[in-house]
Amino acid sequence: MATVIELISYPVKGCAGVPTAEAELTPAGLAHDRSFMVVGTEGVFRSQRKDPRLATVRPEVSADGSQLTLSAAGVDSLRIDVDLGGAAGAARSDIEMFGMPYRAVDQGDAAADWLSEVLGAPSRLVRVPPEHDRVTDGLTPGTSGFADSSPVHVLSRASLDDLNARIAAAGRAPVPMSRFRPNIVVDGWDAPQTEDRARRITVGGGELGFAKLAIRCAVTLVDQPTGTKAGPEPLRTLASYRRVPEGGVAFGSKFSVLATGKVAVGDAFNVTAWGTD
Repeated sequence: MATVIELISYPVKGCAGVPTAEAELTPAGLAHDRSFMVVGTEGVFRSQRKDPRLATVRPEVSADGSQLTLSAAGVDSLRIDVDLGGAAGAARSDIEMFGMPYRAVDQGDAAADWLSEVLGAPSRLVRVPPEHDRVTDGLTPGTSGFADSSPVHVLSRASLDDLNARIAAAGRAPVPMSRFRPNIVVDGWDAPQTEDRARRITVGGGELGFAKLAIRCAVTLVDQPTGTKAGPEPLRTLASYRRVPEGGVAFGSKFSVLATGKVAVGDAFNVTAWGTD
């Protein structure tokens, strides 16, 4: 029986993850996951692909989502009252993510000034508005905040152990789970990539449906605690055995939320339907 051994949310896209013992599984993934995003002056989202220092920003969201605290080494922490954007006629900002236009709620000058100082580039913080109705693609469509695609990223300990064994065989240092920024880490499967074959899953009070494989990018080359690039692993080794026909390398899988509910570390990760791939 596979079980959940880690739950991690990423309240601000690209910033540090927040481990938790339990979380509410919402239609857009773990509560508050990727509900905020950092954008440049033109409204284009910032990513660790070009701004690895994002990884050093540690966010903390209050349970009700009304307050956000941002912390980073060498600067005073900032706490803001979150503008949820629910008031009638509330202003919206035009933003862009992967070339697609969206609307968002700007979180004010204090957050913008703080992030601009930490990142060394003019930046603003925005939040998903209440009317956000983005639909994600894949075998099981779903909804998502500002995640790259489907809202729940699942990765197994067996898959990471297999990857690190291959990296070690080449005489290079293993990589930690944090390089892949999963939401749910699962243990108990003997075979690596078992998450790729899971099609429907019950976990805690929720249910997940498989959307697609997670295609890996240069973010996996960033050392998350320091926000510095530390490649070429894991992409070099993944390219030797995890290339996919549509291009790139896959590691881990993305899921949509079919039923909401509370999930916790220690919950059974029960696969109710399997695929062949």
